[in-house]
Amino acid sequence: MASGDDSPIFEDDESPPYSLEKMTDLVAVWDVALSDGVHKIEFEHGTTSGKRVVYVDGKEEIRKEWMFKLVGKETFCVGAAKTKATINIDAVSGFAYEYTLEINGKSLKKYMENRSKTTNTWVLRLDGEDFRVVLEKDTMDVWCNGKRMETAGEFVDDGTETHFSVGNHDCYIKAVSSGKRKEGIIHSLIVDNREIPEILE
Repeated sequence: MASGDDSPIFEDDESPPYSLEKMTDLVAVWDVALSDGVHKIEFEHGTTSGKRVVYVDGKEEIRKEWMFKLVGKETFCVGAAKTKATINIDAVSGFAYEYTLEINGKSLKKYMENRSKTTNTWVLRLDGEDFRVVLEKDTMDVWCNGKRMETAGEFVDDGTETHFSVGNHDCYIKAVSSGKRKEGIIHSLIVDNREIPEILE
């Protein structure tokens, strides 16, 4: 290439996940915490062109051009467990639209409220790296940084322990009865014999 004006900004193998003309019709962004991580969902809605584009973690999942019906819904999957997500597009008044996200058929708010009852989440730093550990209480599956962990359950005097490893660190989730019916079972993450505080998502 003779002139600097003609050279591409990015080489083919280094192109960014987003094109430069993208995101001109961005109308909604949601962060959704699932067992395999926090996923960013972005929605473009071109009300003059009829365009609908859904991105999950920067990757285009749905693209529809020239949709004459400006209201409706778009359904797609999120995360390793292929969790069902739906964006509802409703007319509010005139040319104003409302966008709502449903996860597994529930509003995002309801889903997250329910999720806080069915999962425990811990964030910790080991060997200079951040880890996000999630326990799904209904299945006792343990996830770490997006991967389901191999676990071994063990009954102990005051409850159960679910053992797994992160790198060369021994970890287990201890489940003990709170002694109170409303609280139920209390889950604690122990890494290298040290308890890790839980975070609320």
